[in-house]
Amino acid sequence: MSESEILSLLAISKDIAKEIITLLNNNQEEKLKKYRYISDLPREMKSDADRFLDKELIKRLSPLGISILSEEGGEINSKSKSKSKSSFRFIIDPLDGTVNYVRGLSQSSISIALYDDKKPVFGVLAIYPSEEIVWGGKSFGAFLGEEPINVSDTEEISNAILCTGFPSHFDVSDQKALSKYFDLIGNFGKIRMLGSASISLFNVARGAADCYYEQEIMIWDVAAGIAILEGAGGEVSVSSGRFDNSLNVVASNGTIKCNLIEGQ
Repeated sequence: MSESEILSLLAISKDIAKEIITLLNNNQEEKLKKYRYISDLPREMKSDADRFLDKELIKRLSPLGISILSEEGGEINSKSKSKSKSSFRFIIDPLDGTVNYVRGLSQSSISIALYDDKKPVFGVLAIYPSEEIVWGGKSFGAFLGEEPINVSDTEEISNAILCTGFPSHFDVSDQKALSKYFDLIGNFGKIRMLGSASISLFNVARGAADCYYEQEIMIWDVAAGIAILEGAGGEVSVSSGRFDNSLNVVASNGTIKCNLIEGQ
């Protein structure tokens, strides 16, 4: 895919993100906040808003002829013969931070990312409820609206702020995993759980936090945030989790090296 094609897709993705976040803010019916927990994943909440936004996103992205990986709909292959074998695909999360949205706790986001195989090209976040647009990628830089954002210059883990969480797939009954987790986070100055992986990565990208760490987080939760963080000068280390589309992600401002965090 040429640079001009990628720039065009970035511009379209930003426009779509603006449309969808405005649509969400203009549709504040209580029915969208109706939710349920998934029977085979008891800590995973799904709301009517997730399905509503997923449908709207796919309706706008599908005409671009690029395959889509959606949290709600799974793999949606391109109908274009010329693009069906392409390594490019959109990875979308219609609402990252569903609990935050339903309960009015904090920010959530609409997330659109373009990947080339496993490589992030760009990411776009539409922040709820502020409607701010965050976007970026390693080749573009990172921006809140049109203002550049950059990672912090914190050097010591003991002075750093870590954003983390317990994703639905994380086994909280695994005492060995929990012990390793708490051994790691105990090295940081402060810990914050924001209830949204994309919002956490955005905060590292803008220098409000210094590191991010989660195990068994789903790719659509972090895809756009990883691209934005890389654009802001951060460093990201990713390995496959134990479940389909789950990842273990360590990210930092780049001054605090990911391998140091993993080795704690």
